Amino acid sequence: MRTENSLKLRTNFRVTKNTLVIDLHRSVKVLSSAPKGGGLRSARYILNHQVKARAGSDSGRATAAKGRHPECGDSARYLRRQATIVGVDDNCVALMTAVPMNQLVVHHEESHGVWVECFATVGITNAVRAGEWPVVESDPKRGTDLGTINLILVTNAALSTAAMVGAVQVATESKAGILRDHAIPSWTGVPGATGTGTDAVVVACELRGKGARVSYSGTHTSIGAMIGRVVAACVTQGLARADHWFARAARHARSASTEKSGDTRSQTNDNIDFQDWL
Repeated sequence: MRTENSLKLRTNFRVTKNTLVIDLHRSVKVLSSAPKGGGLRSARYILNHQVKARAGSDSGRATAAKGRHPECGDSARYLRRQATIVGVDDNCVALMTAVPMNQLVVHHEESHGVWVECFATVGITNAVRAGEWPVVESDPKRGTDLGTINLILVTNAALSTAAMVGAVQVATESKAGILRDHAIPSWTGVPGATGTGTDAVVVACELRGKGARVSYSGTHTSIGAMIGRVVAACVTQGLARADHWFARAARHARSASTEKSGDTRSQTNDNIDFQDWL
């Protein structure tokens, strides 16, 4: 098994207008929890669109749970408009996140001609532990930051529907394991976050007869191992980039505050530009 860097990815993608656009060149089989085009369907394009990081005065968590973004309104309708803006047809699968696209992470694993690639954006301000009771609008402790872990998995194998469900399971286990390893707490302070309240997973694979047939994708299989590895690598790198982003943003804020007060002794040239992180 070998790992390849992003310059050798098999999947065609671009980032434009705050949107990751994955072009699979033809319709493939896609299973997802996406707010636009979710469920089991055929699609050529997969999008991950960045929205504003603050949810304003509304409860971002509670509103997102209802399938509506607090600033964008109906998520599916909003994402349909974004698809048009980036030149993608309406028959697409689309996600949204507050994580800057500059923090996009990608990873590739391959074994015996079968490969798996993961595209991920990682935000944890909305982290929760599975089983916590959902937030309500009147909760004074509720936050307004939206943080999401979006995972997009693409493979050249032809997975059965059961294997696609298995891929989601393995991806979720891998993500939760990395959050545990990094001791990420819930936004409520409860230890052991397993994800965020708005996470989404997409699995895209070849149609039957177009790739190696895979009927089972559990952790005892090579494709299950590859799924676990690419997700673990992406979430680990995504957490590091999130920490780096918050640290630089904090320094930038302190510098701006110092400059505004007229004290230039602590000013810095540390621009928040993430393009060189990719």
